[in-house]
Amino acid sequence: MATTVDHLTKRFGDLVAVNDLSFEIRPGEVFGLIGPNGSGKTTTVRMILGLLEPDGGQVSVGGFDPQAEPLEVKRSVGYVAEEPILYQAMTPREVYEFVASVRGLDAATAQERLDRYLDSFDAGSAVDTVIATLSRGNKQKVQIIAALLHQPELLILDEPLMGLDAKAVRVFKEIVALHRERGCSVLFSTHILEIAAELCTRIAILNKGRLIAIGTVAELQQRAQAAGASLEDVFLRLTDQDASVQAIVRQLREEA
Repeated sequence: MATTVDHLTKRFGDLVAVNDLSFEIRPGEVFGLIGPNGSGKTTTVRMILGLLEPDGGQVSVGGFDPQAEPLEVKRSVGYVAEEPILYQAMTPREVYEFVASVRGLDAATAQERLDRYLDSFDAGSAVDTVIATLSRGNKQKVQIIAALLHQPELLILDEPLMGLDAKAVRVFKEIVALHRERGCSVLFSTHILEIAAELCTRIAILNKGRLIAIGTVAELQQRAQAAGASLEDVFLRLTDQDASVQAIVRQLREEA
């Protein structure tokens, strides 16, 4: 299932948060979305989900418009937000049962998948604990499992690793890889450039709402004229932050 963003624009007053943005997320790929704070990543994600209405341009998720056909889009999408979006008075089990019901999963299939994910994330012991009392990491695990239960064709991840320990991060990366191997697609918005470089098949770099560059890590290195450089170095160069960082480093060394 392909997802396309075509000349997407979003304004908040005089601020153009997303400016004439276009890209495609292909079936079977992990598409990274990276950029400085305020570059428009989360705004773009929310428009793809249908949570924000664009001021210009279009979004298509498997041929469906998130604004005109929200139910069709929600059936094929799983979403993990940076801040867990959960009913605090519920238990994880109640959340999973609600998600399974809304997604039309039969009880046996839902339980089989749930048992597998609970075991993978060591989350079984907290399944009947009120969510409000859980740690940030355990709340994030609940959100991830809920997003995966219906095996969505498009998995949208907006800073999904916040609060997770090293083991949970490793499990999460394996799940993303398996999701891709099944022919599904992932939109991965993150500040953690090392993981973006490791997981993403292609990466889009945003700056001030505009698309600066798009491609594989190797293609981005070529664009930045920085063969063999880390994604962090490429990112800083393409977003015109490299000289500023070097100046700050020189000043710190002089003052040390």
